[in-house]
Amino acid sequence: MPVYNVTFQPAGVTIEVDPALYPYHRHGRPGSLLDIALAHGVHIEHGCGGMGVCGTCHVVIEQGMENLSQPDDDELDRIQQMPNSGLSSRLACQAVVNGDVRAAVVPRT
Repeated sequence: MPVYNVTFQPAGVTIEVDPALYPYHRHGRPGSLLDIALAHGVHIEHGCGGMGVCGTCHVVIEQGMENLSQPDDDELDRIQQMPNSGLSSRLACQAVVNGDVRAAVVPRT
């Protein structure tokens, strides 16, 4: 099974992940950006515990959007309600990694 690189900005942390080890930390969907980040010491806010309802884990995908699971309607609805969201926005708790990705954690205002 292939190993993927997931980079979190602005921290500049790159994590080599093996999907055979999912779930890592049991926050969000197994193998999600949030799951990977928390298991490797990268802090991402997640007020709802990774259930996809609060939007605090908003990230902007800088590279590798095609290497993430497709967002469902609930995630898209939540993203549309958030300030500073765009076509590259995802909820870290819902976006499951299937290849190399670079994501920027959006600071809470």
